[in-house]
Amino acid sequence: MNYREMLDKARQNMKPKCRVCPECNGIACRGELPGTGGYGNGRSFTVCREYLKSVKICMDTLCPETDPDLKQTLLGQEWSMPLMIAPIGGMAFNYNGYLTDLQYNSAVLEGALQENIPAFSGDTPDESFFRSLLPLIRSGKGSMISTVKPWPNEYILEKTRMLRDAGAKYFAMDVDSAYLPALKKNGMGGHPKSEEDLRFLIRESGLKLIVKGVMTAQGALTAREAGASAIIVSSHGGRHFEDAPATASVLPEIRSAVGEDFPVFVDGGIRTGADIFKVLALGADAAMIGRPYAIAVHGALAEGVHLYTERLREELRYIMALTGCADLRQIRRDKIRASLP
Repeated sequence: MNYREMLDKARQNMKPKCRVCPECNGIACRGELPGTGGYGNGRSFTVCREYLKSVKICMDTLCPETDPDLKQTLLGQEWSMPLMIAPIGGMAFNYNGYLTDLQYNSAVLEGALQENIPAFSGDTPDESFFRSLLPLIRSGKGSMISTVKPWPNEYILEKTRMLRDAGAKYFAMDVDSAYLPALKKNGMGGHPKSEEDLRFLIRESGLKLIVKGVMTAQGALTAREAGASAIIVSSHGGRHFEDAPATASVLPEIRSAVGEDFPVFVDGGIRTGADIFKVLALGADAAMIGRPYAIAVHGALAEGVHLYTERLREELRYIMALTGCADLRQIRRDKIRASLP
């Protein structure tokens, strides 16, 4: 199967919830919740694409010929490139149920292991789904990291105990989901987390925490001071908040606040190898991509992960060659032109 055939298959398998548009930008599906779009006018989704398009890359071929090295060491492992598969849950709720959540995550992990990139699993109010993921966590050898919702602390600790027993070293928590309506309907609800909450969860869980949903320099500092091992700049909750800024636009201030050595990842509107280059130049250590991987998996399961990842890899390698970057360390702010809001 080739890339175009994968998209055609996904278009059939995902209708009517996802149209598999030529560009996944949130325009056609705006306001469709449950679904794949953003709340109301969808600006929290589309603004991420618009901002990344506004960032321009500075070509420089007056340099030695190079075969760019994309390898990256993060979270204690070496990966093939600075790319992560973002957590997506609710295959029946937000998509059309063609795949179950377990089928989706199984295909994601198989593809991630093949491509040597990390993947994050999602979380739902259904605890049986979480338990079904534990064998994947165990077999993933660190390639799959479980994301838990900001449930009450004691319930999070129940989940982290199961993760620890499955051999996990890390877990993520999408703190920006605290006020999602779907969680409130569950009865348990989401709960905002303070610095002390984060300290408590890290101490009592015995696992390293990646905080997902950071959008300000102060939030990044709070996570770092609490002992988090990394942050993910994202606004998943922004699907329900029209006025969220583009995630990539806040990277420079966050990087400046936390320093060069603290791992910062970013999720939101990243679609191409050029986009990955741009967010690295803006201060991220790695890019996260969600919806396009959901399309790839609906089109060809684990082979879809391979087809899309290989496309991203070749695009990033090409951009690095055109800008004189022999390795990821050379992707710096002077390689782009960007206006910040």
